[in-house]
Amino acid sequence: MRRRFPQWAGRLGEDHFIDMAVLGQLSETSLTRDVAFEIEKDGLPNTFVPGRNLLFFTFAAAIAWRRSIRNLVGGMCETDFSGYPDCRDNTIKALQVALNLGMDRSFVLHTPLMWLDKSETWSLAQELGGEALVEIILEHTHTCYESKRGPREAWGHGCGVCPACALRKRGYIAWRAGRKVV
Repeated sequence: MRRRFPQWAGRLGEDHFIDMAVLGQLSETSLTRDVAFEIEKDGLPNTFVPGRNLLFFTFAAAIAWRRSIRNLVGGMCETDFSGYPDCRDNTIKALQVALNLGMDRSFVLHTPLMWLDKSETWSLAQELGGEALVEIILEHTHTCYESKRGPREAWGHGCGVCPACALRKRGYIAWRAGRKVV
């Protein structure tokens, strides 16, 4: 990102990698085990990793606390959140309160994608970084529930058929066609 967008370098800060393999030890889901995708009895997809986004923000806040950073950004989205409770706006607001109390800091948890559909998310990427950022997203990310990188399609990598891939593909196609996903 720094090489491709040098104007952002000063705002990005230094990288900090944390091994989050512990999530696989805490949950048995199709994202952490070799299990086929399905909807569970409670209505949640078996891709739901309980508390994953809560843990991501908590770890980020611990690092931010050390570095005197106040603003944390997450990519959760309630518009197409697949029923994951930790992607809801109210969950993130409650977590912000808990982190602020528990760490005695004034963190602000930003979720710029919260109310965007996938076509609007692609549009935001284009607006922020042009085709260069869109290309980075297409080449270096994937959201496949089957954990398949797969060959590069117009919309990116993945199996192409699971609900996450179908949503990404539909949003990408709608964005390129200039229409909103319904």
